[in-house]
Amino acid sequence: MMSMEDFIRGIPKAELHLHIEGTFEPELMFAIAGRNNIRLRHKSVEEIRAAYEFTSLQDFLDIYYEGAGILTTEQDFYDLTLAYLRKARSQNVLHSEIFCDPQTHTARGVDFSTVMEGIHRAVTDAAEESGISAKLIICFLRHLDESAAMETLEQALAFKDRIIAVGLDSTEVGHPPSKFRRVFDRARSEGFLTVAHAGEEGPAEYIRQALDLLKVSRIDHGIHCLDDRALTEELARRRIPLTVCPLSNLRLRVIDTMESHPVREMMRSGLMVTINSDDPAYFGGYVNENYLAVATAFGMTKEDIGRLAKNSFTASFLSRQEKDRMTAKVDEYMKQYG
Repeated sequence: MMSMEDFIRGIPKAELHLHIEGTFEPELMFAIAGRNNIRLRHKSVEEIRAAYEFTSLQDFLDIYYEGAGILTTEQDFYDLTLAYLRKARSQNVLHSEIFCDPQTHTARGVDFSTVMEGIHRAVTDAAEESGISAKLIICFLRHLDESAAMETLEQALAFKDRIIAVGLDSTEVGHPPSKFRRVFDRARSEGFLTVAHAGEEGPAEYIRQALDLLKVSRIDHGIHCLDDRALTEELARRRIPLTVCPLSNLRLRVIDTMESHPVREMMRSGLMVTINSDDPAYFGGYVNENYLAVATAFGMTKEDIGRLAKNSFTASFLSRQEKDRMTAKVDEYMKQYG
């Protein structure tokens, strides 16, 4: 009988919550730092990994932004993105929707176009190499003000053909979605879809604001939705996807143990849950490791895993035809191995 680990490894899936800067493995970090003549604070790969013991989201972000600061050239963004897409394809990810934080780079003098060109070239090459598809979502840093987000949106207009949506990330507590209502209104008027991180460390009210004020198509994280029964029922009724990241929640101390994660209750509540890796280089696992973590913690069945995999395609920004084609692949896999 096929083990659960092997079953997860082989099932077709999409990843919808992935920060490209969060895929920066220490080995690549050293290689790019050397190429750009940048001296790292940590002296070895082992020393960097030892620093990945976080007590909060902000604790992680401090190291995350330090790593991102090494990325300077188009080739850097190309190498980073291609490395992730190859890793994802090795885990049978057929489609990925990638977050990028342009403000992290433009604030250091890196041109917006440098970031876009490097990522786009990698997406194109990976598609030719292995067939994996990818779409790009640019995120606004919520600890900055709305005018900075609006400036970033203006820069993004020249790349409408390469950006499917805008999102909201970074420090959540104290920076509610309502802070960015006007920039999201503008983004939607320009034809962008919208998503937002909400209800990770922040309250259920932030999820409500993301739905009502930012008109999002998906909620990123959203695990605190269960604190508000009416909100949970609305999310289920409207089939609003939630891009849950279990290992991230554990490593950032949002939950104490994987067994205490709300993902099982979210599924039982009829929510469209998807499983994702968030910042896998920092949190100890890519998408398959996240699937396996929840499967092990909750004794999930292959049917549960199949449901999560189908959700990942249904919740994506692929066309209806592409969604049907991908979910048919999951059905075929389930028929053979489920």
